[in-house]
Amino acid sequence: MDNRIRTEREQREWTQAGLAEHLEVSRQTVVALETGKYDPSLPLAFRIAGLFGKPIEQLFFPTGVRNEQRL
Repeated sequence: MDNRIRTEREQREWTQAGLAEHLEVSRQTVVALETGKYDPSLPLAFRIAGLFGKPIEQLFFPTGVRNEQRL
């Protein structure tokens, strides 16, 4: 699954450690999420979406979906 976590984090000028603190996860988890090595649990995906003020479908999408198909 691809995601916009890094983009959203960088737009807010947050560090990976800062985002991890907000989400109550490790910085390594944030790295794994941003690089697509780890897909979040549904509760974590909802926390991420809530923190960024975006619907889940604007943050997470199937791998290979072209940019113009994303919301």
